[in-house]
Amino acid sequence: MTPQDALDQVIALQEPVKAAEMAAYHKVERRYLGVSNPQLDTLYKAWRKETDIPQRIEIAAFLWDSNIHEARIAAAKLLTQARINPDADVWAEICRWVPQFDAWAIADHACGAGARRLHLNAARLDEVEAWTKDESLWVRRAALVITLPYTKSNNPKPEELVARDRILGWAAGYVSDPEWFIQKSISWWLRSLSKHDPDRVRVFLDEHGSQMKPFALKDAARTM
Repeated sequence: MTPQDALDQVIALQEPVKAAEMAAYHKVERRYLGVSNPQLDTLYKAWRKETDIPQRIEIAAFLWDSNIHEARIAAAKLLTQARINPDADVWAEICRWVPQFDAWAIADHACGAGARRLHLNAARLDEVEAWTKDESLWVRRAALVITLPYTKSNNPKPEELVARDRILGWAAGYVSDPEWFIQKSISWWLRSLSKHDPDRVRVFLDEHGSQMKPFALKDAARTM
């Protein structure tokens, strides 16, 4: 299995009509193939059986650099894995992608892969915090999307509570940002946290809710 083999397998599944529909939907200029997520799932699961971690990183990097929509999603899926040890090279590859984010679907899949690596190594939050000051709204947004696992525990460890408060501080710095995707990332993080730690969300909304866009405020409190 070579990186080119993997890309050829993705391209072989292309459906021009669906590709045109996807291009119109995502509205970001790049090549679209019209390949579905279930089809990509079948491919990456087969690739995993044939490759070790260094090979997967090589394939993922090649797929990502093709700048084909489905290839980038397949790259993220290939590196989305609960346990990888050591995982520094996987984390580095995902971080290489972050400055290139320009669309929510690709960014969310990549952040899903990165979230596994981040949640198992909280020291990486220092690197993610730098994203909150980036000029790109997609990089700023990624700081909240990639940290979503920190919202999900009902019985968080002390270090997880520290991380929650730290990330809520980032969100507080975003509340005056008018970008729709930034506001949505705040509400997404808060809504997820509200299912497990509603008191922290109430405190945040009491202090910062008036600065949020009305749609984001409503979404953040939707499950409370």
